[in-house]
Amino acid sequence: MTNSATPAIAAMDPRPATATAAAGASIKNLPVNLFAAVMGLSGLSMGWRLAHTEFGAVVPRVVSDVIGLFATFVFVVLAIGYGAKLLRHPAAVKAEFRHPIAGNFFGTIAIALLLQSAVLGVYNPALGNALWTAGTVATLLLAAHVVSRLLGGNGHPAHAVPAWIIPGVAALDIPVTGSHMPMAWAGEVLLLSAAVGSVMALVLFTMIVTRLIQHEPLAPAMTPSLLILVAPFEVGFTAYVNLTGRVDLFAGLLFYFGAFLFLVLAPKVFKRSVPFGAGWWAISFPLAAMVNAGLKYAGVRGTWPLQLLAGASLVLLTAVLLVLTVRTLNILLNGRLLAG
Repeated sequence: MTNSATPAIAAMDPRPATATAAAGASIKNLPVNLFAAVMGLSGLSMGWRLAHTEFGAVVPRVVSDVIGLFATFVFVVLAIGYGAKLLRHPAAVKAEFRHPIAGNFFGTIAIALLLQSAVLGVYNPALGNALWTAGTVATLLLAAHVVSRLLGGNGHPAHAVPAWIIPGVAALDIPVTGSHMPMAWAGEVLLLSAAVGSVMALVLFTMIVTRLIQHEPLAPAMTPSLLILVAPFEVGFTAYVNLTGRVDLFAGLLFYFGAFLFLVLAPKVFKRSVPFGAGWWAISFPLAAMVNAGLKYAGVRGTWPLQLLAGASLVLLTAVLLVLTVRTLNILLNGRLLAG
């Protein structure tokens, strides 16, 4: 039978589409960008913890704990799943890592480690320190690899997509999650990471915006990743505040530009025409970073309109991630998530 007959046979398949997708599901197709779910859920947990600190008994600590443990569960499941993919289909993992776009999403694993260090460190400081150290090493190695690859030349303008920013944001997450680390060398690593992350984010942000202006729009499936452009400013806000210990004029500029960018990009992302898939989790961490920055900014400014807006945005973020979780479970169960 020739390969040309395959589409015709597929079209004549009497099984429902969901059954066909389930039959073709394989761990080989587990996307690395799904680790963005851990980022978003961990960020949400940190947001509720910050809200508990800012608003006291009005926001029970148990909400943060439950979300944080769920994020840990998701991380463990994904780590086992992707580990199985690496063992059974190493060529697929290698191809994903070498891909000029998908390869950047390996940064989501490093960021997940860093954020999990903050989530679990409150229960077990030694575990938190170990996860932060592992995440820091992975992040800096990935940043070096990405810069080296970019400087190799022959890059195509169409490959300059928002996912390029992930390794830079990952480096900024090192001071976001490690400002309390007790190791003698931690301070210099925080400074190094902030330098690497801020310059990478600035350069890559400029390249991506240039590509979005001068070339064709992103494919519909990649549209949610536009919100990644918000992350450098909101993560940068928290990193800067953690390094300096104050919310000053520069910190405010970072926060407000990130919020402005979100308002510009949201109408482009939240449209019915954008199909749902694992790529939608790309919106979760930028939103969580903006909400956390807003909570911290409102807590310092102390004005009730800002506090009300920050609290409302936390509730909205919770609803968004709940919808993403339910819809992801749906496409997992019907086989679409792991379909080839």
